[in-house]
Formats: sequence, structure tokens, C-alpha cells
Amino acid sequence: MSEPMVPFDAELAAGLGANPGLVGPNEITADMIARIRLERAGTQPSDLELSRQGRFLVSDLAVPGPAGQPDIALLVCRPNVTGAAPMLYFVHGGGMVFNDRRTGGLSGALDWAERTDSAVVSVEYRLPPEHRHPAPVEDCYAGLRWIYEHAAGVGLDAERIILAGMSAGAGLAASVALLNRERGQIPLVGQMLIAPMLDDRCDTQSMRQMAGPGVWDQITSRTGWGALLGDARGGLDVSPFASPARADNLAGLPPTFIDVGSADTFRDEAVAYASRIWRDGGRAELHVWPGGFHGFDFFVPSAAISRAARLERIQWLQRILGIEQ
Repeated sequence: MSEPMVPFDAELAAGLGANPGLVGPNEITADMIARIRLERAGTQPSDLELSRQGRFLVSDLAVPGPAGQPDIALLVCRPNVTGAAPMLYFVHGGGMVFNDRRTGGLSGALDWAERTDSAVVSVEYRLPPEHRHPAPVEDCYAGLRWIYEHAAGVGLDAERIILAGMSAGAGLAASVALLNRERGQIPLVGQMLIAPMLDDRCDTQSMRQMAGPGVWDQITSRTGWGALLGDARGGLDVSPFASPARADNLAGLPPTFIDVGSADTFRDEAVAYASRIWRDGGRAELHVWPGGFHGFDFFVPSAAISRAARLERIQWLQRILGIEQ
């Protein structure tokens, strides 16, 4: 017997219904990855678009990757202000297998940065299935380490770094925070995880409830995790640096912001992650938006619930950075 589906917020449902082409195929399988990548090729915003009419100075950096691996690219969007800017170290979304440093939620990160006079540093990580774990997380960590060590030369504040990501990027950001806790190298003031993809087992109640409807479902999640982990997905020996939900202890992480929709496949793993941070003595702020599906504020930005979600994210950033509201 199938699980009862959580209803969508009425404005969100109307927005999706009016724009069915926004969602694309709901159930993505491994054989579809190459075709979808090809369809999305060439859609990256230009430097001029990313500059937001001169509010940001945009540059690309090639920096050393993990030991023995290729260099990686960092996109730096620095606010056009004096002084060292705090930075949002952004990990793009795309189900582990799509997008790049200029897409996958970057526009949302720039919105946050505009309201906090922060820079966005967006990392280009190698994508599965061509590059399986640990390539993506090690790329993200290598970029973070480099920008921390060279922040002054780029006009950034090394003491005010917030990890941020959306969807798979949020899961990778959580993995980077765990890896950084293990290696103990970089002080982080927070991590912002938007609808995070955290658990390779793909078997929570919300995964079963929302199998099919919405934007990102259980089959698609299994495709992404399978690309990252191969046959190890769902097994006994998956590293928490690949699947953060596997971590035994979540103590010692930076203050964490998590938000997710109640009709999102990732709802239960996001709620559980916040609960376990609290259990282990950490700081977490959790928002569950009623009737929100995966990426609701991106697909239907004008909805009241989307506007409320964006405001809460900005207010948390302002608090964590000590900015007057």
C-alpha cells in the first residue's frame, strides 16, 4: 500500500501547473544523464549577468585540487565594496550529476550575498558517475582550503566563511563540514543547507510518500546516489563523507541552518539531521515549509511561502554574521 502524499501549497501547485515545462522529467535514470546534460549545455549565465549590474566583481580562479588530482575552478563574485567581505562558499545542486559553478542555485546564493554584502565563492567539482566518491567532496574541500588560505589576496575575510548549498550541493556542503571537523583546519561560522540530499539509503517515509509527484523523487535520488557510490549505495560501509546521514556523531559542527518543504522527498532526512545535531549538543535552526516541494522557491518564486523562505535564510545569515537587520 502506498504512503499518503503530502499536499502541495495551493500557490505552489498552481505555479507548477501553469509551467509544467519547468520541471522536466521527474524520474531520472542513469541512461538519461548524458542527454539531460547536453540539453542544459550553454545555459550558464555570463559574467555580466552574475555581476548584478555592477554589484559584484566576477572572476574565475584555477586552484590546486586534491593531491595528485587536476586543478579545480572557483567562481568568485565579490561585492563591489571596500574591505574584506565575508564569504558564502557555495556548492551547487544538481543531484550529484548535473550543473556547474555558474548554475545549480547560484542565483539564490547571490540574492543572499546582496543582502549581506558577502561574496559568493562557487566551487566546480567533478561529477559522478565519471568521478565517484571521494572526488566531489575532496574537490569541494580543496577549494575551501585554498580560499581560506588565500582569502586576503582576493579581498575576502577568512574568519567569516559560511558553507552553503542546495539539494545535492547542500549534502556535499554537509560532507565538507564533517571532513573539516575531522581534519580541523578551517574555522567556519556556519553552514546553510537548503533541502539537503543527505542519505544514500533513499528509504525514509517522505521518500516513499513523494515517490512520483513533484520535482525530485525517489527513483531520481537513487540515480544520483548510485552515480556517486556505484553498487555501494545503500550498503553497510558507506562513508559519512559521502552520505552525511551515516555519521555516528554530529557534535562539533558549525551553527547550522536547514530548511526543507513538508512535501519534499528529502524532508525526513533533513529533519533527522537537525534533530541529531541538537542531540549531540550542537546549534541548528530548522524550517519545514508546509506544502513545499523540492526547490519550491526556485520554481514558484512569487508564492507567499517562497518569499517567506527566502527572508528566513537572509535573516539567519545576518544574525550569524552579526549584521544589523
